[in-house]
Amino acid sequence: MKNPKIIFTFVLFLFFGFSNAQKIGIVDTGYILDKLPQYKEAEARLNAQIDTWQSELQNLQSEYERKKSAFESEKVLLIGDQLKLREKEVMDLEKNIKTTTSLRFGANGEITKLRTNLVVPFQDQIWTAVKTMAEKNGLGTVLDKSDNNVLFLLPRYDYTEKVLTILLKGSAPSDKKEKTNSKSKK
Repeated sequence: MKNPKIIFTFVLFLFFGFSNAQKIGIVDTGYILDKLPQYKEAEARLNAQIDTWQSELQNLQSEYERKKSAFESEKVLLIGDQLKLREKEVMDLEKNIKTTTSLRFGANGEITKLRTNLVVPFQDQIWTAVKTMAEKNGLGTVLDKSDNNVLFLLPRYDYTEKVLTILLKGSAPSDKKEKTNSKSKK
């Protein structure tokens, strides 16, 4: 026969373990960002800036190709300082292209910085809305679906629309409607 104290302790442990379990919710921040009009406007401005920089870089590249080709074809005719001057001109253009590419499109380039500056204010707003929603719904943990770590999700645990409602309207009147509807159904 098993020891009754061990069984009682085990049952007590299970009871407290289940009663202290955290509720978990999932939010898709990528979806939320796509639904925010301010974010779309800011992203459009950023993309326009990126297009401008790409165009400038393509123009530099075209100028480089043209001057390099001209230099290669005229190389045999140039002598002394003329040769060195034209060669330096082509090398300076190549260096300018590499520098511009690195400064604008590199890992720590202007685009990365602009994108970070674009996203951070919206992440702060989303964080505040997620915190508000989590407190209202008694959630202990909220995971981000856009991180691709969620393999399966029942719709009742997806709080994305509630967070979006908070962000777009500043309050969540639909939460009140849902609560009153669920109370009247009981």
